[in-house]
Amino acid sequence: MNKKHWIVLCLFGFFILACKKDNPIKEEIEKFLGFQKPSNFPEPVYNFANNPVTKDGFELGRALFYEPRLSRNNTITCGSCHIQSSAFTQHGHDVSHGIDDRLGTRNSPPIMNLAWNKAFMWGGGVFDLDLQPITPITTHEEMDENLENVLNKIRVLPKYTAMFKRAFGTEEVTTARFMKALSQFMVMCVSSNSKYDKVMRKESGATFTSDEQAGYVLFKDKCASCHSEPLFTEGSFRNNGLGISTINDKGLFGATLIETDKYKFKVPSLRNLQYTAPYMHDGRFLSLGGVLEHYNSEVQDTPNLDPLLNQNGQLGIALNEDQKAKLMAFLNTLNDTEFINNKLLSEQ
Repeated sequence: MNKKHWIVLCLFGFFILACKKDNPIKEEIEKFLGFQKPSNFPEPVYNFANNPVTKDGFELGRALFYEPRLSRNNTITCGSCHIQSSAFTQHGHDVSHGIDDRLGTRNSPPIMNLAWNKAFMWGGGVFDLDLQPITPITTHEEMDENLENVLNKIRVLPKYTAMFKRAFGTEEVTTARFMKALSQFMVMCVSSNSKYDKVMRKESGATFTSDEQAGYVLFKDKCASCHSEPLFTEGSFRNNGLGISTINDKGLFGATLIETDKYKFKVPSLRNLQYTAPYMHDGRFLSLGGVLEHYNSEVQDTPNLDPLLNQNGQLGIALNEDQKAKLMAFLNTLNDTEFINNKLLSEQ
């Protein structure tokens, strides 16, 4: 090889390297491995055999997640109420704001670890992730659109017909494909790299402080019955003794019409609490301190109160200030900065 050819090859190599360095998102996509179960997590419940995650399907789902045409006036996306920096919830609002700045009745639940969920939404009623997006798309206070209009808007865009072809083999835009693509994005929103996870996986250098360890012991004694590891929810619906709201939201009862389901709401995960305030289904608590004090002294004996919160006539979970501080220290180990900064999950 002569000197001239060598210089050309070197310049070409530097050009390729520079392109890659200038496009870190492209680098991440090129390393796409599909859905990977964290080693400290149980087997997922989502039916991947019916909808395996592919690079093209995931990219289509991500584009749809951030697509404003899913709403009636093309202004609201899924990402409007599920913001990545807030662990895919809507930070700062007690209840979520939708189209035309309409107020909903509940706080947006975070989108994370949905592959392990058996039921969706605070009040239940949906048991298949592939069907869940229909609710926010069609709800008056959220996106206020109908599904056929959404599909028609998508069908006329060459960007999407090309993406559907890459993901599913043909340009046909169907309800099933649309839903499966969104699911492929949502199941990839996996939060599993908090300090807690690294300690549990015995990763090098990962250890709890003395306060975190003490908080972990308290957590297992006082909280783990409902917020079981490693997902920090067991997915049930319970009444945790909140005072009945002015709108009298009856929770799971609205889906089942079973009297014993009144005022039961889905038990949320305790992961990423640093990013997901305010707390509870109606966002009534602005701080974790308020949440802990609720369990310590504010639990009310409303219909169907969970028996765990009424032991021998004693309501709630007794917590002194030292115990609260140690619990807070442990809960902070569940925050996952890698998740909220994962470029693969960001709007492109």
